[in-house]
Amino acid sequence: MTIALIATDTKKELLAQFCMAYSRILGQHELVATGTTGKMVEEIAGLPVQRFLSGTHGGDQQIASRIACNEIDMLLFFRDPNNTSTNEVHELNLLRLCDVHNIPVGTNIATAEVLIHGLERGDLDWRDIVRAK
Repeated sequence: MTIALIATDTKKELLAQFCMAYSRILGQHELVATGTTGKMVEEIAGLPVQRFLSGTHGGDQQIASRIACNEIDMLLFFRDPNNTSTNEVHELNLLRLCDVHNIPVGTNIATAEVLIHGLERGDLDWRDIVRAK
């Protein structure tokens, strides 16, 4: 499965630590990320990550286009609900695309953990069927 990783500035380290904690599971899948987030995940968790542009330079839009083309199976998008950003329109578009294309999304550590355990159990294997269409 292809898992996309995005984090706002205040959540990048948390996402990288999350990836380190679940590196055994995540290491079995293809990881893609916005630039800075991907670099932190590589450095902290030691996982290979295909990096796109940084979010402010369109990396989140590159991931959105892959979602629209059914090339992403899960999105871990750690957001800071207390910090509204100028990229909020892009964030809402990204989440809307996930809803349109039935992409599981974890926007915080709690939902991400549920998704990772489901991934390990095979609960998301239905994505293989959807992607094959």
